[in-house]
Amino acid sequence: MPNFRLRRSVLRASSLALGYPLMNEASAQADPNKYPTQPIKVIVPFAAGGTLDVALRPISQALLENLGQPILIDNRAGANGMIGTDLVAKANPDGYTLLAVTASFALNPSIYKEMKYDVLKDFTPITCIMQGVGFVMVVHPSLPVKTVAEFIAYEKKSNQTIAYSTPGIGNTIHIASELFNQKTGTHMLHVPYKGSAPSLNALVSGEVQVAIMPPGIVMPFIRSGKLRAIGFTGEKRLPELPEVPTMAEVGIKDMVFQGTWMGLFGPANLPKNIVERLNKEFSRVLQQPVLKQTLSNSVAGYVSDGGTPEQMAKLLRDDVKRYSEILQKLNIQPS
Repeated sequence: MPNFRLRRSVLRASSLALGYPLMNEASAQADPNKYPTQPIKVIVPFAAGGTLDVALRPISQALLENLGQPILIDNRAGANGMIGTDLVAKANPDGYTLLAVTASFALNPSIYKEMKYDVLKDFTPITCIMQGVGFVMVVHPSLPVKTVAEFIAYEKKSNQTIAYSTPGIGNTIHIASELFNQKTGTHMLHVPYKGSAPSLNALVSGEVQVAIMPPGIVMPFIRSGKLRAIGFTGEKRLPELPEVPTMAEVGIKDMVFQGTWMGLFGPANLPKNIVERLNKEFSRVLQQPVLKQTLSNSVAGYVSDGGTPEQMAKLLRDDVKRYSEILQKLNIQPS
């Protein structure tokens, strides 16, 4: 017993000397009724600079006043979001390790045969942060096309392979692009990258020629002339790009693809009062006019949500089923 006390004293002194906070019995078994009493870590399982990452940062700042604790964004990219997601699945359900994901979370079960977690059983839905309204089809200016019709004709006649970039295999950008191939008879080559930022850089540099991406990512490059927008996958035109027609308007039927959502989850068995507190605070800040305007400017193509945990759970269940059916139609097999 004396040796145990000595080791604990040494560990305590070392932690303090290095500036690390102590994790004692009280913090390990924190009273959920006093939540939160320490910073909250939100794991984003994608590279920094993507739409989800960009949206979460002003949201986290807005939450500080009401929660009384900072929200720390922790980017853990890799394996189409599965590396960071697995960390949350294994985390202590105390509300201090959360997960922010996109709809690729619902896609992965249909893409990968062996996953270390179950998206429907190993997580607690908290809220839908934002909902997408559509993706923009953009081309590099070196491509001699200004419309979707011109692009289709050019791709089919070209002797060179026309490539499109995505942030990886099995995400919503990949699915939207393959839907376009199926609906139009084109054969664009898929080139996956490790995250939204390198995927976008490949397009801007001309390494690939085309992409179908969330508006918020590509909007600055469209405005600067570094990319050319030719089509939109939403039900109606995007207000920020009123001159860009929808896919339906250019004659591509059944190509409405509203993009993705951004959802907040905790590990399974997250206490109900913690779920309710987080849901309430996220819903509250997402209705703030200043924050809504900030998000509108930085992540165009999305609208604030803040729905209930039950609504988030239903959205997830429905999308797991919907994407499974879409992938079967596209003949994209699990690997």
